[in-house]
Amino acid sequence: MIGVLVNTLTVLLGSGVGLLLKKGIPERVANTLMKGVGLCTVCIGFAGVIKGENTLVMILSVAVGGLLGCLLHIDDGLNRFSVFLEKKAQKLSKKGELSLARGFISGSLLFCVGAMTVVGSLNAGLTDDNEMLYTKSILDLISSCVLSATLGVGVMLSAVFVLVFQGAIALAASFAAPYLSASVIAEMTCAGSVLIVGLGLNLLDLTKIKVADYLPAIFLPILFCLFL
Repeated sequence: MIGVLVNTLTVLLGSGVGLLLKKGIPERVANTLMKGVGLCTVCIGFAGVIKGENTLVMILSVAVGGLLGCLLHIDDGLNRFSVFLEKKAQKLSKKGELSLARGFISGSLLFCVGAMTVVGSLNAGLTDDNEMLYTKSILDLISSCVLSATLGVGVMLSAVFVLVFQGAIALAASFAAPYLSASVIAEMTCAGSVLIVGLGLNLLDLTKIKVADYLPAIFLPILFCLFL
């Protein structure tokens, strides 16, 4: 849970700095910082991939997981949901009601919807490895700073959602850990790390991979390890 707490605190810190700046961070500076985080994300992804013990399990998990995600339209569904909430928040803000809504919703979606959130929280719960959440914390520090300068204090309030959402995943994983073998956890980490590599490449603007479509791949090693 340490990684979850650190992530929550960085969102609070970044939002506070953004509120103080008001005018925002220069785009050139923000872009440079994001690219640096992207490079680190790719490196962490590769480090996790080598923890896998069975290449076939990794390939099958990513392939079948991607197919399932594509058929279920996970990425598109999340995007539509995000747009829906954004429009609702904008309408409320224009009416003068719930002025914090847009910042809260935007922040919650940005900080919690994605492969790094799921994989990082699972790693923290399954193996007490918080490295990915620490990397995500740096990314969220920058993002919250930029976002709060534009959307206000509502972004800071989204830290509560970060704590609850990521904490729930980490706790659920920690309860499940005793029932999963070391090899299964290693393969889950490996499959999840493949997604993190894809996310890092997206951050570097090298690819436009729909990473969310591959989220089922994280859990498929539980099944495949029974047969391979």
